[in-house]
Amino acid sequence: MIEIHNFVFNPFYENTYVLFDETKEALIIDPGCYEDTERQELVDFVAQHELKVTKLINTHCHIDHVLGNAFVKKKYGVELYIHAEDEATLRSVEVYAPAYGFTEYQKTEAEHRMKEGDVITFGNSEMEVLFTPGHAPGHVVLVNKAQNICIGGDVLFDGSVGRTDLPGGDFDTLIQSIHDKLFSLSDDMEVYPGHGPRTTIGKEKISNPFCALKK
Repeated sequence: MIEIHNFVFNPFYENTYVLFDETKEALIIDPGCYEDTERQELVDFVAQHELKVTKLINTHCHIDHVLGNAFVKKKYGVELYIHAEDEATLRSVEVYAPAYGFTEYQKTEAEHRMKEGDVITFGNSEMEVLFTPGHAPGHVVLVNKAQNICIGGDVLFDGSVGRTDLPGGDFDTLIQSIHDKLFSLSDDMEVYPGHGPRTTIGKEKISNPFCALKK
């Protein structure tokens, strides 16, 4: 059984997720920890639950989701998984990070490239990769259909969708990703987004002002 814990890190109020199961193997997804206090909060949780971090994953590579990449890689000796279409997004963070006040950002490289249909395993558990561009060119979400879990990054929010005015963003592509990929999932599927509270596929199909399905 997968357990999910989230932290809210950095000035963008980004959700960082730790997924783990009964084996104590764990994934860290979108580590936004930048300040020492944030890093310590993550480390303390991992230690208290006696977790073994096995993989680091970015749903996409905007600055708020990658600030802790270098720290997590060094602390836990893990490798980074991204989609190949987001490599340029990751490389660009080093250029613009100082303008946002993150003068001590440490760049990282990805060792693995995810693609649609890949399965990310940890312990007795797995998450399937869905390619969902629009907010970022290489955005992915991670889904476990047995438990109705979707780690959604910045695609679909409670009553909103990811912004598309950043480089590589496209509104029509985002809406297509939501309709074709996410809205094909169970209505009971819980979406754990990159910002804000959880929601469900069924709720957003009906009420989301940006992407609800017309009746």
